Amino acid sequence: MTNNLKVLRAIANVSQEELAKKIEVSRQTINAMEKGKYVPSTVLALKLARFFDKPVQEIFTLEETD
Repeated sequence: MTNNLKVLRAIANVSQEELAKKIEVSRQTINAMEKGKYVPSTVLALKLARFFDKPVQEIFTLEETD
């Protein structure tokens, strides 16, 4: 699974720390998601979608191998 969290954060001018606080996770979780090392739960994906006001599909993309 890939994502465009880093781009969305840059557009929103939000740091990893600020985003983490808003959606109640650690900064390390945000970092791991951005690097593709962590696949979020459904609840976390929905929180991110709500924060960025985007459908989940615009944030996360399934790969052929997923």
